[in-house]
Amino acid sequence: MTAIPQTYPLIEHHLNAYKDELQKYTSTKSLLKSALFKSLKDQILLVVNGMEADQFSLRVPYERKKFYRFVTWNIERGINFNDVVHVFKTHPDLSRADVIYLVETDIGMARTRNVNIARELARELKMNYFFATSYLNLCKGNLAEGHYEGENELGLHGNAILSRYPLHNLRTQPLKNAIDKMRGKEKRLGCQKALVCEIEFPFRKVTGVAAHLDAHSSQRQRAAQLKSILSFLAEGRHPLVLGGDLNTSSYNARHALFAFFGFWNKVFRGVDHVIANHYPYPDRYFDRFLFKVFKDYGFDYEHFNEIGQGTLHYSIEDIKQNHLVREVVPEWCRRVMEETLKRHGGKCSLKLDWFAGKWVKPAHSDLGALSPKVYHNLVCKNGTPISDHDPILVDIDIYS
Repeated sequence: MTAIPQTYPLIEHHLNAYKDELQKYTSTKSLLKSALFKSLKDQILLVVNGMEADQFSLRVPYERKKFYRFVTWNIERGINFNDVVHVFKTHPDLSRADVIYLVETDIGMARTRNVNIARELARELKMNYFFATSYLNLCKGNLAEGHYEGENELGLHGNAILSRYPLHNLRTQPLKNAIDKMRGKEKRLGCQKALVCEIEFPFRKVTGVAAHLDAHSSQRQRAAQLKSILSFLAEGRHPLVLGGDLNTSSYNARHALFAFFGFWNKVFRGVDHVIANHYPYPDRYFDRFLFKVFKDYGFDYEHFNEIGQGTLHYSIEDIKQNHLVREVVPEWCRRVMEETLKRHGGKCSLKLDWFAGKWVKPAHSDLGALSPKVYHNLVCKNGTPISDHDPILVDIDIYS
């Protein structure tokens, strides 16, 4: 008989009254030294380390399946929530997901209509869910998100795991911030966290890990964040499946100047060469440190992914509009990037989203399993992309 999934109450807080005062601080260091933070410390820590979990799954027959389907998708906060629901209910492949690693989910953010994204998606799909806070947002979001109507009710942003099977031993591994989240216009308290839990499949537990590494980071910082996750998992005794947005952009994106030098490094190597041989294959050189970490800890990523298929796509128009590009790349450099893309079909793709496994393997096609796959061109009813990332899928044999 299936065990009852673990639950946690909904995250709540009363910190909005102090939001304007907290925003005045221009660094985390200055905030931590303040009398305001000391007076609110216990409340803030409860929120930024908060977890919630609940069960909505229907009773699942306790019988082995030939394989179990894992999907990971950075859903861009959940801004197009209804379209995300539609995909997971109707897509011929994605609707059969047993486990979903949901990257970038909001609770109580104006940009996502103050919806609890992970909880409501779990309710719609009749799945269990586990959400953990990464950040308490003190504003509406990045430069492109300030126009949304209304105010944040809770201002929480994080990641989640959804499963048709019970989730137990819920925990997180905090990741060291690559940049100070209180500097700049998007002020946040907290840090990225990897979500870890045991997924109780019939007669076999699997450790599920959902990860989102910092976008504003260097290649070595991303490798260090991954190492902290895999070190945390090293004492485990169950098979492991890790998935998420590892932000393997091939760039040092900590600062606009570093991104600029990285861009020109790639120009000197040859634009055609980099677009074809490095952006879709960050493990070959620019993010090799991160992929070496996988191998050092005994994880296989090469057989768990559709290698060479990008999951985030830049066009000339995207460069003009994308908030991350605007924040880290100078305007004159963006103009050079636009002219470069014009000469190469107007677009390029980056491979940011990955699966990796240990003590498990992808299922064979003779069992009816699909090969690891990236799903491109998922659009809203109005024709715009549902998210800036593509979802990825892998079918896993957990009994081999």
